[in-house]
Amino acid sequence: MAVQPRLIYLPLGGAGEIGMNMYAYGFGPKGRERFIIVDAGVMFPDMETTPGVDLIMPDFDWLCERRNRVEALFLTHAHEDHVGAVPFVLEELDIPVFARRFTAELTKRKIAEFDLNPSRIKEVRPTPQKIKAGPFSVEFIPVSHSVPESSSLLLEVGGNRVIHTGDLKLDCDPVLGSPFDSVHWSRLAEPGVRALICDSTNVFSLREGRPEASVGPAFADLLAKTKGAMAATTFASNLARLKQLADAAKACGRSVVLLGRAMDRMVEVGRATGVLDGFPTTISTEEARNLPRNKILLLTTGSQGEPRSATAQLARGKFRGLELVAGDTLLFSSKTIPGNERSVARVMNRYAERGVRVIDDGAEIYHVSGHANRPDLAQLYRLVRPECVVPMHGEYRHLVEHVQLAGDAGLTSFLVPNGTRLDISAMQVEDEAVHAGRLYLDGTELIGSDSGVVRKRQKLARMGLACVSIVPGRGSSSRCLTEVRLFGLPSDRNGLDEAEIAAEVAGAFGQTGVRRPATDKDLRKRIESLVKQLVRTKIGKTPEVVVIVHRT
Repeated sequence: MAVQPRLIYLPLGGAGEIGMNMYAYGFGPKGRERFIIVDAGVMFPDMETTPGVDLIMPDFDWLCERRNRVEALFLTHAHEDHVGAVPFVLEELDIPVFARRFTAELTKRKIAEFDLNPSRIKEVRPTPQKIKAGPFSVEFIPVSHSVPESSSLLLEVGGNRVIHTGDLKLDCDPVLGSPFDSVHWSRLAEPGVRALICDSTNVFSLREGRPEASVGPAFADLLAKTKGAMAATTFASNLARLKQLADAAKACGRSVVLLGRAMDRMVEVGRATGVLDGFPTTISTEEARNLPRNKILLLTTGSQGEPRSATAQLARGKFRGLELVAGDTLLFSSKTIPGNERSVARVMNRYAERGVRVIDDGAEIYHVSGHANRPDLAQLYRLVRPECVVPMHGEYRHLVEHVQLAGDAGLTSFLVPNGTRLDISAMQVEDEAVHAGRLYLDGTELIGSDSGVVRKRQKLARMGLACVSIVPGRGSSSRCLTEVRLFGLPSDRNGLDEAEIAAEVAGAFGQTGVRRPATDKDLRKRIESLVKQLVRTKIGKTPEVVVIVHRT
């Protein structure tokens, strides 16, 4: 009896957190499915939970183990949480990558930095072009988001039709790109949609989303009233936002300066690919220094408080010869991503200390989200009329709330967090989970989140480090030569004294008549215990202890 093929959906990242998106679809008999991947993104670390880490991405070993059955990677848009891991995937999997022109151009530049062949990135046109990848047929459906040329994907395989929304909003006036076309979506859905795999980011936002164009008049009004220099920070990829800010500056006689590599790169690629027409001419930082302060607008990277961004560096003083001083204004035209609140507040406070007026979007005037709000999701259900809804792209609480929303609309919905497989053909969540961990880019090395490296760093940060170097004496009456160095531990007059600890160790293991450990391993263990006890008694902390035994 022939084994029936099935269609499975497997999120490896992005279904349980904001960021790090990676989704696999497979079709075929169980154990012999052919796969495509949708998106390969990253998250950014923080010093509290992932000290020293450069990037975080999904652990895609499960796909690598099936590398001969992986057909292609499809990219919905150019945000780092959807494309940042592409070079690492392509180093392991010999597959083509399909994306629309703007996303493709940025991704080509990204993988070229890893000495990967940019020709592996294939530019595609939106629907009705269909891309064949194994048993799958894939169409790119234009949608609005906070980066140009975003797309949902229509997957057709084995008589099943699935829409993977990616990040989207129902924007009828997006400034750049195509407005949301409800008629087109209805037509796409007419043959029937088995599953809608849907963005959950704004499921808690109760009001209908506003169009991107709605912030333009607010920028014009603010710039016209502002005295002194003005800076605005937003996501560098939001070219529609940058264009509205630049247009408002031009209208009131201000010249525009781009600050930050990402800002330069995005505008350059936007112009090169034709998605950013009519962007005002920008000036260099050298030219800006010769203009009156009320004649410049700085567009800066760093709306999430990134410490090396242009916004953060300006907060600390001069950046490329420019600075913001008392009487100037900084606008945050952005929403703070959950987890970044502290870093954003830290930057804002630094500006406040310098006398700079800081404007955030607490009043929801200068920013609109790139994601569909709760009423917009309900409208999408009515247009698509799917047999089931599968929430993705959100923290766990977003997924749970989205399941409830779909249920309230009378639709079948499944909670499918990272590592869970949904058999779309049978409309059933499988019991067997897949490992869906995280990989950390640490320097140039990829390490698993279970390697213990990060946990060790966290402990070092909390407790400090004591290093003991000891040369045991040869005879029972000879003394040890001992040196101690403390790191991250108080060693002033009220704290610890390295020489005193060294003397205690030497005395404990070098006095006449003292029974010495038989092996170096035992010696290291006993010294470690002694040093921990000494430090704990003195300052109430138990440090990490490293003991090096030298034999002469």
